[in-house]
Amino acid sequence: MTIRVLSVTSEAVPLVKTGGLADVAGALPAAVAPHGVAMTTLLPGYPAVLAAIAGSRGKPRVVHTWDALLGTPARALAGKLGDHPLLVLDAPALFARDGSPYGDLAGNDWADNWHRFAALGRAAADIAGGCVRSGGKPQRFDLVHAHDWQAAMACAYLHYAPFANTALPSVMTIHNMAFQGRAGGEVFARLDLPSQAWSLDGVEYHGGVGLLKAGIATASRVTTVSPTYAREIRSARFGMGLEGLIAARGNAVSGILNGIDTALWDPSRDPALAARFTRRNPEKRSLNKRALEAEFGLDSGDGPLFVVITRLTWQKGMDVLLEVLDHLVGIGGRLALLGSGDAQIERELLRAAARHPGKVAVRLGYDEGLSHRMQGGGDAILVPSRFEPCGLTQLYGLAYGCVPVVARTGGLADTVIDANPAALAAGVATGIQFDGVDYDSFAAALSRTVELFAQAPVWRAVQRNAMAGDFSWTASGKAYAELYRALVP
Repeated sequence: MTIRVLSVTSEAVPLVKTGGLADVAGALPAAVAPHGVAMTTLLPGYPAVLAAIAGSRGKPRVVHTWDALLGTPARALAGKLGDHPLLVLDAPALFARDGSPYGDLAGNDWADNWHRFAALGRAAADIAGGCVRSGGKPQRFDLVHAHDWQAAMACAYLHYAPFANTALPSVMTIHNMAFQGRAGGEVFARLDLPSQAWSLDGVEYHGGVGLLKAGIATASRVTTVSPTYAREIRSARFGMGLEGLIAARGNAVSGILNGIDTALWDPSRDPALAARFTRRNPEKRSLNKRALEAEFGLDSGDGPLFVVITRLTWQKGMDVLLEVLDHLVGIGGRLALLGSGDAQIERELLRAAARHPGKVAVRLGYDEGLSHRMQGGGDAILVPSRFEPCGLTQLYGLAYGCVPVVARTGGLADTVIDANPAALAAGVATGIQFDGVDYDSFAAALSRTVELFAQAPVWRAVQRNAMAGDFSWTASGKAYAELYRALVP
């Protein structure tokens, strides 16, 4: 039996991306298709998305119209996400704006984000309930899969089901517990939900409305993007205030590790690289390293070239990176960094680059092609995150032989095997892990990396181990399909 799933998300590659959520939502339809799952993705109608689905065909096909979707005129448009069905929620009053999906050009979040993404959830419930017709019949779905707080209200609307033809099971995936989508209690009256939804088991959260909280409370199952993160969010340190609810959901909460798109991230075929390579001939990486040094204006040297590709935030441990930069340079390392984020961290990184010319180089912003060249030319990628639900950067590093140096948390702990003596002797080490995102722990990990790098045969073995892993969506796609089948009668 084919299972029909409606995947609800605020971003998906290649149409719109601000982070790893887009990679997952964009890859999931193809990942589950071999397992008897037909997935349709629902996206907000941002200007870039509308332009993309119009393409050369002109106006996209309208498949449903709302006179007032939570008070706003809206339409559902049909399109394609790769080879898979796509529905786009065209609501100009909510989504026809310049800036990011979540904020204006100055970086400020939109004050009505609760309204914008509650409407997305309400539309998802209507669509799952059969409002879109195909061939004169309602388009049927067996399950709804909501991603992060932006889609979480789909689970709540399905649970209370005042609009859907039938109550369907739902899956709520948490990509990052730190972002929850909260608003004042006064907005509840505008959500078009029954009064019983205003409760501890519904959308109410400390006297206000919590979108992510509502999804966690009402979904049939809750997943995170790594098994370790699923355990971590039961604690106050990682639960961000929702650890009690997570604990109360018990066995309904589990973790499924992310994969990567191995068609896009393949060092043997990557057009961004100066020299392509495989696990069998990783020595060709040296050509990429020289090219990367030239691109960043870094001196050549015998020590490792570290790279960082990240958001420049406290979560990602960038404040501690600043503290250890002098140590990194002092032990013979060099650093190439690509990222943007906290303005103060950006300024401090630029000062560090000026203090260490030829040793530290910083590019502010994001460049997809450059990120590929950094993975292909860097010796080691630094990921000192304080918490990391899954992380994709370290997976790209593993696939490209750019050895990950990671904090032991979340998906980083699940995907990198520390190069301790036992793992080295067994021939399974793939990177370096360290406990505690502080100066002493991070500096010790950097020193250990430099020592390993100086042992060329050992370092080459770690690179080959890293590249030998299966980072595709094969196992993850099967796990999601099995979860769906467990929920669909």
